[in-house]
Amino acid sequence: MAARDVSGPSADGVEFADVAELSYEDARDELTAIVAQLEGGQVPLEEGMRLWRRGEALAAHCTAWLDGAQRQISEAGPASTPS
Repeated sequence: MAARDVSGPSADGVEFADVAELSYEDARDELTAIVAQLEGGQVPLEEGMRLWRRGEALAAHCTAWLDGAQRQISEAGPASTPS
């Protein structure tokens, strides 16, 4: 997976605005890669803090996506069964 720029806020001042455009799977995979980097302990402190913030944004995106999917399932209700 290609590394993403996590250097700071985007031009409009919203940090990691691109996260909202990621699919659930892409966000999850990137989050997994960030966790592995941080657990490796070889990341300088400043970069580690940026990775942590991006990881938080990715985790929030994944949670929102899953919450939305759960809401859709709940609204669909139980499947009707033939009598």
